[in-house]
Formats: sequence, structure tokens, C-alpha cells
Amino acid sequence: MIDQRVFRDALGSFATGICVVTAMPEQGAPIGMTINSFSSVSLEPPLVLWSIQNVSECFGVFGTTDRFAISVLSKEQEALSQRYATKADHALLDEHYQPGRTGLPLIRNALTSFECRVWARYPGGDHLIIVGEVMDVQAEQSGPPLLFHQGRYAALV
Repeated sequence: MIDQRVFRDALGSFATGICVVTAMPEQGAPIGMTINSFSSVSLEPPLVLWSIQNVSECFGVFGTTDRFAISVLSKEQEALSQRYATKADHALLDEHYQPGRTGLPLIRNALTSFECRVWARYPGGDHLIIVGEVMDVQAEQSGPPLLFHQGRYAALV
């Protein structure tokens, strides 16, 4: 059996980008959650995926919504990443987002944002894997991405 701490540390050796996934619940205000599980899946059709822990406080929204957006954060957006990684504080602040072309909330000044409709959901151990078909892409900024490596924020050198 693999020790969970050893496994987690080993996974941390893979540098990942940081994103904020957002949704507009049927009831209530838009929410956002910091993730680093974002990945491309397919060009035709255009598909991306991310995953959410089954015990996440945002699971009820993201496990049932039919649409979501993913905003790829820039190096300058570390504070936003920390804000939406905080437990029990996922309501998007008005100054942090703007509506996208499909009406989904997009993080302002993100490097790129993807507006998606849910293509499929798959159980994945203690996570739910959510595959989205990209309906629109907005590349708003250029510059270095916000990265995470070995348990902390990192930069390209």
C-alpha cells in the first residue's frame, strides 16, 4: 500500500498551473474555487477536464451544474488563488469577475478563460472528474502563469 503523504509529495514534484473554476448556481451568487487539476482532453470536439474532491464544500454546485468556466491565473494573481482556495469563502467578489460571452463569470485579467458546458462526469476515487466542452475561449492577457510546485507557488525561470 502506498503511503498517502509519500504519494502526495511525489505528485507535488509535477509543476501545475493554477486556475479558478467558476459557476453561476441556479440559486445564489456566483462562486469560484482554486484548482490545479485542469487539463486539455481533445481538440475535436474541444474538451477540457478538472476534478473536485467528493467532500469539497463546492461539490453540490459543481457536481450538478451544467456549465462552468475555468480561468488560468497569471503570476500576479497569487492573492486571488489564495482567496478562492480558502474554505467556506467561495462567493466571487464583484471586482474579481466579469461575465463572459455565455454569461458565465470569468476572473478579470486571467491569462485565458474557457467557458464550458458539462460533457461528462466520471467517478475518480475520492474525486469527481468533470469534462467540459469548450463553448468559448478568451485570451485576455499575456505573461507568465501562476504555478504550483512542491507545495508552494513557483515561477518560470
